[in-house]
Amino acid sequence: MSKSVHPADKQTIWITGASSGIGAALVRMLAGEGHFVIISGRNRDALLELQKPAPKLVKVLPCDVGDDASMAEAGALLRDITDQLDLVIACAGTCEYDDDLSLDIASYRRVFDSNFFGVVNTLRVALPLLNNVRAPVFVALGSLSSVVGFPRAEAYGASKAALQYFMDALRADTSNVALRSVLVRPGFIDTPLTRENDFEMPFLMAPDEAARRILSGIRRGKSVIDFPRRMSWPLRLLGFLRPVWFAVCAPRMTRIKKLRRG
Repeated sequence: MSKSVHPADKQTIWITGASSGIGAALVRMLAGEGHFVIISGRNRDALLELQKPAPKLVKVLPCDVGDDASMAEAGALLRDITDQLDLVIACAGTCEYDDDLSLDIASYRRVFDSNFFGVVNTLRVALPLLNNVRAPVFVALGSLSSVVGFPRAEAYGASKAALQYFMDALRADTSNVALRSVLVRPGFIDTPLTRENDFEMPFLMAPDEAARRILSGIRRGKSVIDFPRRMSWPLRLLGFLRPVWFAVCAPRMTRIKKLRRG
């Protein structure tokens, strides 16, 4: 397979979780700017639809970031497509709530496979190609849920907290090399995933607005991109005032009134 060629002043970008939500919005914006964008996700049909407006600039690479075999195959195909990556944005993710502390291990593993190990898999595959450019950037989509412990979010929040630590450690380990790591922590975004939520989502944001904020933060050289501020700042304050969160906020939010008996 011949490798794609594009203008020297444009970037080669790989986006996972590109079939919907923030990932799809980023694809539309970046391809609209003339960048060459490789898009990945599990929904091939959605990816092909996203490719239609710019078939020469958008390359479809279906894969499951949480599946090691799928990512090994994707890595080989990725190297056929390009010799380098300027920017990687790991957007793939999922959410499953633990409504009654059932502690279903299969559910927790699904969430971690996508939200945490999926990012590790993405970086593992992309790193050799990121090393081939002067100023590579690796971006991972976390969540403001990692700031404090939310009821029902034991699996989801823990996966995002693990991701946050991973990105902090990555940033520390790349202090003396060119790779820049960026953690994005959004609030509630209007996506197919959040539309399944059965609770009020304050400051709900459209994917296009979230994508604009992410690209702005990346281009301004930020290492952590939090938004919206009216949600992130109170949560960060409550992160410092944890007794207030657990004494006042959490009891009003939890649905559990008593533990299940064995």
